[in-house]
Amino acid sequence: MRYVCIVCGYIYDPAHGDPVAGIPPGTAFEDLPDSWVCPECAASKEMFEPVKEGE
Repeated sequence: MRYVCIVCGYIYDPAHGDPVAGIPPGTAFEDLPDSWVCPECAASKEMFEPVKEGE
């Protein structure tokens, strides 16, 4: 499941991970470290919501 940052609109896609932060592809959002922040705006994980697929 993908997650969207409600601050800036960045979408975390587990298929891609976050290479800049050293997060490998295949890492579920729930498995990201609590210290992980949005690579676009530095918002915390709490600022992300699941993407409703198909909308």
